[in-house]
Amino acid sequence: MTRGGKVLATRVGLIAGSVALLEAACRLHLINPLTLIPPSEMVVALAGMLADGELTGDIMQTFASIGVAFVTAVAAGFVLGAGLHRLPVVRRAIDPLLASWYAVPVFVFYPLLVAVLGLGNLPLIAIGVLAAVPAMMLSTLVGLDRVPRVLRKAARMHRLGPVATVWLVVLPAALPNLFNGLKLALAYAFIGVIAGEFILSTGGLGHGIAYAYEAFDNDAMYGRMLFVLLAAVVANGVLYTLEVRLNRRRGRA
Repeated sequence: MTRGGKVLATRVGLIAGSVALLEAACRLHLINPLTLIPPSEMVVALAGMLADGELTGDIMQTFASIGVAFVTAVAAGFVLGAGLHRLPVVRRAIDPLLASWYAVPVFVFYPLLVAVLGLGNLPLIAIGVLAAVPAMMLSTLVGLDRVPRVLRKAARMHRLGPVATVWLVVLPAALPNLFNGLKLALAYAFIGVIAGEFILSTGGLGHGIAYAYEAFDNDAMYGRMLFVLLAAVVANGVLYTLEVRLNRRRGRA
């Protein structure tokens, strides 16, 4: 078995063992059923809601908001990060703000966003963007900082233009850090939108979790929570797989 296979097997074994222990603790009533239901019941509840179509509208609303927030944050973060990289004076002025950005909860801007964007999904999307943009900006800055100077000199020696230099030299060299930014931006957009729905929205998966919690409906609450967890794992797994394949291709090149 390869090293990657061993790591994957160990990871799956740890997760399966943890789930089995949690299942046993719940079945033996070591954990209060009003606090936590067994994982098997979460799966049954989730399957029932998916089969009935109960989650369809919430899934579409939440994933649409996350998708728009993620794409907007990645595009804006990359452009702003590249711009700051070309403007050292402005970067030195902005660096303290970026370093302390996550010390301020973005939800404090919700009243302002509602006043500017109106009620609906736009304020939630804006919260996701505000949460994700700094991560993409920082990753872009780090990636561009770590492009070896020798590569830029080689591009000048081959008389590559600015666009060709960026496309053929700079972006491939900065790719690992850019993918880190993509993964972080997705995570923060996911958290921002779901958390925003939890406390501010009248629809979506987050609102459904909050409503089930207030109604003491543990099956619905944990079923929705399980779906959110699985969706986040799958999305990050897709990005991780793409990153591994691109790194292998770069290695062969």
